[in-house]
Amino acid sequence: VLQQELAGQPPYVILRAAFDLYGPAAAISFSGAEDVALLGLARDEALQFRVFTLDTGRLHPQTLQFLDTVRQTLAPELEVQFPQAQAVQELVRRKGLFSFYQDGHQECCAVRKVEPLRRMLATVPAWITGQRKDQSPDTRAEVPVVQVDMAFSTPERPLLKWNPLANWSSQMVWKYIRAAELPYNSLHDQGFVSIGCEPCTRALRPGEHERAARWWWEAATQKECGLHSVK
Repeated sequence: VLQQELAGQPPYVILRAAFDLYGPAAAISFSGAEDVALLGLARDEALQFRVFTLDTGRLHPQTLQFLDTVRQTLAPELEVQFPQAQAVQELVRRKGLFSFYQDGHQECCAVRKVEPLRRMLATVPAWITGQRKDQSPDTRAEVPVVQVDMAFSTPERPLLKWNPLANWSSQMVWKYIRAAELPYNSLHDQGFVSIGCEPCTRALRPGEHERAARWWWEAATQKECGLHSVK
């Protein structure tokens, strides 16, 4: 019902609907340009959500600097989630630091990203992401503005995921960021578009889709890390 009611609404209306349902208990997942736009829109509407981010231990220095700038300007109580040290140590002991180049990124992402996210989402009734339909024609073309999160829900505890920017384009996101004078990751000025961990992200080449520079050695249909269910 919520999806039908909100499908064509602008992001601020969707954010307001989420706040009306959950108040400050809902959390914005923050990492990149789309998410800083969400923080700006929430600020415009005076909506105080929880805000969290994942530090995988493999982020670019520029990303860490960006996170701290956001903490100082938009999210003073930014919650930083880290992977379990023992799990990281075991993975590195068994397979080294760059095994994903040989056998795919899913195992590393499961340790460094999915497990910390699962821990975080166990503490919230709903989460808000910056996913857009046009980010990936292979995996995100059908992203709704509201959905039951099939990856992190349980039979006892269904979890709703809100995607207020689902219908925005990259151009719309950046137009808003610049108009609102929001901070952004300096890597964007170096040709990076979709920014993840340093070993798994490169600058975009001419003519490539924005997700092409993530896990570039793998098939386009594999360019998700497990944070977002494609079901």
